[in-house]
Amino acid sequence: MSENVESEDRKPFLAHLAELRNRLIISLAGVGVAFIFTYNFKEKIFEFLMRPYIKVMPDQSGFIFTYITEAFITYLKVAFVAAIFLASPLILYEIWMFVAPGLYEHEKRYVYPFIFFGSLSFVGGALFSYYVVIPYVYSFFVSFATDYIIPMPDLKGYMGLTLKMLIFFGVVFEFPLVMYYLGRAGIVTHNTLRKKRKICILGIFIVAAIVTPPDVTSQILLALPLIGLYEVSILILKFFGKKK
Repeated sequence: MSENVESEDRKPFLAHLAELRNRLIISLAGVGVAFIFTYNFKEKIFEFLMRPYIKVMPDQSGFIFTYITEAFITYLKVAFVAAIFLASPLILYEIWMFVAPGLYEHEKRYVYPFIFFGSLSFVGGALFSYYVVIPYVYSFFVSFATDYIIPMPDLKGYMGLTLKMLIFFGVVFEFPLVMYYLGRAGIVTHNTLRKKRKICILGIFIVAAIVTPPDVTSQILLALPLIGLYEVSILILKFFGKKK
């Protein structure tokens, strides 16, 4: 008897794993198709991502690469990250379809607003990082240059940090949208976020210390927008959360 129950419990679990695998395959395929497109514009995307440093770059400064394949691999990374942003509507759609079986019928109709505002938040977070956070971070570090200390960042390190911050802010800016839907479903309330505020703020500063370079200014610059998004999420849950 117990073996039959265990077998029945295992079937839904394996079905969820199969569903997750299929959604991941479709998402990766979408990123692959987008990569073919973005790779053709890799030089322009690369130049666009270089501008924050070039604007504050001292004289005689430049980029170096120490491995013969480093520049080529960097171009691949740039095109791949750009493909993720381009395919973000499809990725969000697959995420929604994965959780859709657990939703009520009236909740399933939110799929298109979720995709639209999710894509907008993802791109908006990356743009905020590009135009606000990244320029200040690089300007701060370049300020330590002198006549005999000339910054010569390696290509891999600069682009790795830049891409990481773009993706990080893109994902973090999804937080209010996720809280909205969790609030509508009655899973999270604004009182819950208020009670957990101190713990979450501590966690935000820990995450900021991990993601950013080891200086207090960059950590604060990263943490403040995250705290702002947390407070915005509280307001969203207060006004749009599920009522008793």
